[in-house]
Amino acid sequence: MTDRLLLRSGHVISMDPDIGELPQGDVLIEDGKIVAVQREIGADAEVLDMTGRIVIPGFVDTHRHTWEAPIRGCAPDATLDDYFVDVLDTFAPLYTPDDVYAGNLAGALECLNAGITTLVDWSHINNTPEHPDAAVKALAETGIRAQYAYGSANTSLSDYWFESKIAIPGDDVRRIRSAHFASDSGLLTMALATRGPGFCINDVVTAEWALARELDIPITVHVAMGRLAGRFGMVKQLHELGLLGADTTYIHCCYLSEEEWRMVADSGGTVSIAPQVETQMGHGWPPVMKAIEHGLRPSLSIDVVTTVPGDMFTQIRAAFGAERARVNAASWEADVPVPATMLTARQMLELATLNGAHVAGLEDRTGSLTPGKRADVVALDATALNMAPVHDATAAVTLSADVSNVETVIVDGVVRKRDGKLLADTARARRLVEESRDRLLAAKAEHAAKAAKEAGNQA
Repeated sequence: MTDRLLLRSGHVISMDPDIGELPQGDVLIEDGKIVAVQREIGADAEVLDMTGRIVIPGFVDTHRHTWEAPIRGCAPDATLDDYFVDVLDTFAPLYTPDDVYAGNLAGALECLNAGITTLVDWSHINNTPEHPDAAVKALAETGIRAQYAYGSANTSLSDYWFESKIAIPGDDVRRIRSAHFASDSGLLTMALATRGPGFCINDVVTAEWALARELDIPITVHVAMGRLAGRFGMVKQLHELGLLGADTTYIHCCYLSEEEWRMVADSGGTVSIAPQVETQMGHGWPPVMKAIEHGLRPSLSIDVVTTVPGDMFTQIRAAFGAERARVNAASWEADVPVPATMLTARQMLELATLNGAHVAGLEDRTGSLTPGKRADVVALDATALNMAPVHDATAAVTLSADVSNVETVIVDGVVRKRDGKLLADTARARRLVEESRDRLLAAKAEHAAKAAKEAGNQA
């Protein structure tokens, strides 16, 4: 017997140009796949009444350091430079596999609760071989769709981020690929999270790119975030090394030169933008329109919950507000009308769904409510006071909704949130992440006391 689920009488924003928007429509799911999106469907299936709900594809977060959930909010006022010291040189070396497991479990459940059904987990915390196993195990337990991006260890800021001579261990990446990602068709897939030129010597860069291509997994790399990384000319260096390709996602891109934008576009690369982090921590203006102007399809990402919220609604509004503020200010100074290319609310929903799937290499599976794709679906309660009354459903999603409106979340046809409640052991996840927080804080204090004692002895 097949497993059928019918979402009935919702306001469907399909993000599929052939289907469009149905003010009252049904979505039929069978064996984890969308089989029909129509005004009315008659089928023998479990029915979920979507009256008063806006039904959209699940959000796609194309870059999050999920392991940082136990240290949420530890660096609220941090700049990018502060983050390297306060997080990567303070907490990261103290992380055990149990801390990574707790972070990924709580972090992935946080995503599901907020309507994020697909996550690119940028996991640069592989201090031992047990660390990546713990990260993947947690992702699998939550039921989220995720691309696990294997990153470097983070036991020393100087060793791993300043002209690093230490490459990601190829043998362990191969082991993880073989043990957990033998197939590329599952709910979890794999990528390589590389540091890139400027942070690593060229031999390390070329070795890591070669490893990813040997294993046929995509590459994801931070570039041009902040003035320092912008001066590295990272994309230009990759071009000179002959490494640019369509398999690479470039994160932030705030200080790319025009030449580098063309290089990314010409190579078929993709772009992930984390607007709240970028405006708040000093990475630079979120370059949404820059990417679009160069023919790219930018996506949105959260980045670090040490400093910003972990939901997609925040990112949508941060990007929308920042970009329009930048253009409005430039137009005011030049005393000219604003251009017709100003970002729209509709574009922002596309960035958070369809473009995200494109950047994660999963557009054939998710990102729109299209028959034949996997059923990653979110329903928002539009009867709530912060959304009602609805004049423009897309604007209601992008400019009015928040996590409290996320009522139903379906991933691969499985209901993960129903009636506003996660169908998961959230108490256990919270307990584990709080225990991790306490252990990390104790280890940090112990480390600081030891360093102070050693400094006193030397004096």
